[in-house]
This record gives sequence, structure tokens and C-alpha cells, in this order.
Amino acid sequence: MASLEQKLHNINEIIKQSSVIGDGIPARYRLEPKIDPHDESKPFRQKIFGERDNNKPHKKILVVGETGTGKTTLINTMINYMLGVQREDKVWFEITDEQQSLQTSDESVHSQTSSITVYGFYLQESPIHLTIIDTPGYGDTRDIENDKEIAIGLLNLSRCDECIHEIHTVCLVIKATENRLSDRQQYVFDAVQSLFGRDIAENIVLLLTHSSGRTPKNALTAVKFAKVKCAVNEQNQPVYFLFDNCQSDAADEDDEILERSWNLSFRGMTDFFKFFENIKPRTLQMTRDVLQQRNQLEANISNLRSRVQVIELKQKELKQTQEALEKNKKDVEDNKDFVFEVEVQYKERVDIDPKMWRLTKKAMCCTFCKENCHYPGCWWADDLSWCSVMKNNHCTVCTNKCHYSKHVKEAKIYVTKTKPKKATYEELKKKYDVKIGDSMSVAKKLEEELRESEKDKMKLVIEAFHCVETLEKIALNTDSLLTLVHIDFLIEKLKEINEPEKAETLENIKKRAGEKHGALGYIIRCVRSKKK
Repeated sequence: MASLEQKLHNINEIIKQSSVIGDGIPARYRLEPKIDPHDESKPFRQKIFGERDNNKPHKKILVVGETGTGKTTLINTMINYMLGVQREDKVWFEITDEQQSLQTSDESVHSQTSSITVYGFYLQESPIHLTIIDTPGYGDTRDIENDKEIAIGLLNLSRCDECIHEIHTVCLVIKATENRLSDRQQYVFDAVQSLFGRDIAENIVLLLTHSSGRTPKNALTAVKFAKVKCAVNEQNQPVYFLFDNCQSDAADEDDEILERSWNLSFRGMTDFFKFFENIKPRTLQMTRDVLQQRNQLEANISNLRSRVQVIELKQKELKQTQEALEKNKKDVEDNKDFVFEVEVQYKERVDIDPKMWRLTKKAMCCTFCKENCHYPGCWWADDLSWCSVMKNNHCTVCTNKCHYSKHVKEAKIYVTKTKPKKATYEELKKKYDVKIGDSMSVAKKLEEELRESEKDKMKLVIEAFHCVETLEKIALNTDSLLTLVHIDFLIEKLKEINEPEKAETLENIKKRAGEKHGALGYIIRCVRSKKK
């Protein structure tokens, strides 16, 4: 009886620290955790309930999944389980704030990058302390930039000195009613697995929501077909736990059904907590490396496309100059000056178009190379040395691999433009410092300049290829669709620079991932839809 009285006392004390959000049965309360003010130095929101006891075991779990799978209810179920709430208590506590996901495009950059929420639940009566890392749902608005934000947020979270450096369990939340693997579902599974290093597979478990309690054959078939890598049991089957999502529903004539729902979910939660009771945590080092490589690959490809454009414009200028020399061959031989016109390129900094990149409000640019080093995709890190394209305080993307101090992060990007320009033969000779009447030297100098540009292009293409190679070695998802999006472009450029073996390596990756082409089509459709 004392135990029951103590439990009721604990619940009443927690109610005093909560606000009422529903007065039915069960009565719903929102816990009032300590909330860190929006701090630009942190890439996440943090909510803490209770006081941390460093002598208690501290478990850390990461929750990921598609929008609509019931992640929010599941997190609240974990909290109620730890509080020891039972159905006859007729109360339900919530720690999540669903309103935080209803952000508008006019909010600050930090509010966008803070979409990862870290819940610290330090209940004194509990034998363990729990940290839950809640990520936004995938596939929310048919905008894959929203989903890329999750990867960026997790990368920055893992890099922050005061943040999470190891994980006990990754919870992949899936509807138990999932009966087929659509292009979108394939994409979601792929995107989730693309977050992690391959060393974390044994710590990934499936949390199946909206369950009736039966074996979720269809959902497990979808998981198997998608080749989701996760922990397996003695029968080599995925480790999964079943939950229903009706715990907070008001009691009515279906009281018996609601009781079964409650029992199912809390039995699933009991088994889940037993699973990671003795599980060995995994450092996020390899996961951090995977996220870093993917980020650098995207930045390299974006930069490569811009520099290929510059090279092609340089080729056009060279051709126009050669044609002018040929047309005025007599004047060249007589060393007479003449005027000709060419299209010259120049760089201009322009404002980022908010219609094109709703989330990308700033870009990391090199003021020395006049290049966009991280765009799109640069959300967080006011300290430029922390940008994911920086390594040892130097940029891994711009032409001269400049120190971060030569970079700026602003709502502007460099755009290459052209304009007609009148030039003279005398100016051309001075530019290339050639001898009088030596027209061949002018053309030769132009050819040499073009070859140097080609060398830069080759170097960047090879760097991008090595990014893919590294991901193949360390990523949990080696055939990520996020890589395949760029692979055709890389294959084409590798062939252009006469690297057939490297091109063949990428062709083999593409063939091996052939069954994902439907999901790749989903990404392409999202991109096209966004550009309209």
C-alpha cells in the first residue's frame, strides 16, 4: 500500500509541474521541462525534465521515421512508461510540443536548423536517465531539402562539444500496417539509413506503430525488400517492438479495445527497455564521417558544375579570340593593331532566391576564389571553421582550398555571367607578354590557360569520385539514393577526363542499386516539383 501511496504522490507532484491540455479520461498534462533559449551556438532544441544524476546509467536513443508514423505518441509513451503511469491512473503526460514543427518560411535560420529536439528525462525515481533525440519526420512536404536538413542537424549535433557523441539505440519508426513498399517509402528507408556509419547497424531496432498485436508480416516484408540493416534476433529476423497509438484517447464504449491497446504498447515498451538495458553504445564518429563525406560530395558536385561552366565559357572566349586572329591574319603578320569583340565572363554576388531554396538562407562563399563552397545546404555554424566543408581550418571545396578566414557566410551567392567586350590585338599581346609579331604565342598562351583550367576540373572530379569511394567503405547504406542523384553527372565527367576505370566503378554502383530507381524517380519528381 505504501508503494501505491508513494506512486500516487509522485504522480501528483508531477501534475503540479505540468499544465492541463485535456480534462477528459485520461486527463492530459504537458510536462514543463526546462527549455534552453534559442542559442545560435547550438544546432538543436533542448528540453530537460528533472535533475541529472551522474551516478545513474544514462541511455541515449535517436528516433527517426516517416511523417505520420506516430513518433510523437511513441516518445510520450516512453515518458509515461518511465513515470510508471498505468491505465487506472487515468492520466497521460506529454513532453513533446507539436506546435514546434509548424514553422513558417519567414522564421529565422536558427529555428529551421533547430528542428532536432533533445529531450533529457532525468526522473529521480527511475533506475536510468534517458535522452531522446527526436528528428523531424521524413517526406513531410515533398521537399527533399527538408530531409537533408535532418542530416545536417545530426552532423552538427555530433560535432558540438557539449552534445551527443554516442548512441545506445536508433529507433526506426514504421507503421505496422505498411503493406507495400512505395517509391516514397523506399526513399524514406534509404534516407534514414544514409545517416549512419555501418558500425551502428546492430543498434538499430524497428518500432512498429498502429499495431493490432499480430505479427506485422507486410511491414517486415517491406523492410526486408528495402534491405534495411538493423539488429537481428536468433532467427536472423529484424528486432522489432509493437505499439498501438491510442493511449491518450478518451475512454468510451470501446473501453475494452483501448485497454488492449494500452497493454500492447506498454508490453512493447517493457521489451524495448529490456533490449537496450545492456546494449553497448556506439560512438557517432563513423556516422559523423559519413555525414561529412555526403555533405562534401554535394558541395563538390555543386562547385564542379559551376567550374565546368566557367571552363566552357573560357573555351568560347578562346575560340572567339582564335577566330579574330585568323580573320585579321594580315594585320597580325604586319603587327598592326585591330579591334575585335569577345564574350567575357565575370562573377557577381546576388541575393539567394527564397523561392528556390526555402531553407538555404545563407551560403558559405570564398571571397578569394569567388566561389560558392557550400550552397545549397549550409544552415548552421556561425563559426566558419565548423562548416562541414572545412577540414583542418581549410576549405575542401574552393579552387585554392583557402583558410576559413577568407570565407563569408551571407544570404548571397556568386553567379557567373557574360558580357560583350571590345578588345585589341595590342591588349592581347600585353596580357600574354608575347614578342612583336608572334601571333602563335598568343594562341599558345590561351591554350595553356585552358589546359590549366582542365587540370582543375580533373582534380575536382577525382575528389568527388573519392568521396563516393569513401562512402562505399564506411556508410551503412552504400548505395544511397543521395549519392545516385549525382552519379550520372560524375560518370560523364570521368569519361571526359579519360578515367574509364573510375567511370566503370560508378556504373557498377548504379547497376547494383537498380532496384532503387523507382525511389530515385521520387527524388527527381520532388526536385522538379520544387522548381516549378
